[in-house]
Amino acid sequence: MTTFSVSDVPAMTDRTVVITGANSGIGRAAAHALAASGARVVLAVRTPEKGRAAAAAMTGRVEVRRLDLADLSSVRAFADDFTDPVDVLINNAGVMIPPFSRTADGFELQFGTNHLGHFALTNLLLPRIRERVVTVSSTGHRFGSIDFDDLNWERKRYRAMRAYAQSKLANLLFTSELQRRLAATDSPVIATAAHPGLAATGLLDGRQRLHHRIQNATIGLFAQSDDAGALPTLYAAVAEIPGDSYAGPRGFLEQRGAPKLVGRSKAARNTEAARRLWDVSEKLTGVTFPHHSRR
Repeated sequence: MTTFSVSDVPAMTDRTVVITGANSGIGRAAAHALAASGARVVLAVRTPEKGRAAAAAMTGRVEVRRLDLADLSSVRAFADDFTDPVDVLINNAGVMIPPFSRTADGFELQFGTNHLGHFALTNLLLPRIRERVVTVSSTGHRFGSIDFDDLNWERKRYRAMRAYAQSKLANLLFTSELQRRLAATDSPVIATAAHPGLAATGLLDGRQRLHHRIQNATIGLFAQSDDAGALPTLYAAVAEIPGDSYAGPRGFLEQRGAPKLVGRSKAARNTEAARRLWDVSEKLTGVTFPHHSRR
């Protein structure tokens, strides 16, 4: 396939798709497209009121369920309550360069939400997932490194962008190790990843300092729309691609354009780091890979 657009999303009738953070941005755009294609779409969102407002503008079967990825008790409650089969899980929700704060479980907010929350959610749902796990990363992963000695910024000075880059690198290492484990159990499920390029999402809307507002306005001039930014996610969710594929825009510096399979940093290809991160994530979350997930 040389190009991919929303019209290439196949009929998704009888499929259930769970999308985290789907009340805004590229998550909402992906949810809208999948619901329009016939899927039953579950918006897993921190604020149900916002989720219901987003769902009201969508056609098809759309549900809203509460999920706070920054609280592992909420992740467990969601997984316990949602007992139906899931065909596609899209780990889309994320926070980007906030002031320093911690999750309900004491993790640095970006690492805890972007990686650990999705790590726990995926493994808890995995026995019921039938087709694919898609995790949204970022070109920012290229600036990331995994500081195994201080993953949660307890000793070093907090740097918001470095913390964000670490969490997005973790998304790709998670995808690779998840795919390795799925293949080892002969599961038909595959793990893929995507990034939106430069998309004018709501991730930065909460930043109020002048230089942040100027930066947001500049991004807005050059960024893709949410609909365009969602295309790599949709491509990773429905295209005939192998496990551990990574989709992003085909344009200059992967910032704009139709989706294609793209490369990743050397750090994101480190299989030893991926396995180590998985082991640490199991210890931090108390959630393990379900060995009975063989199909």
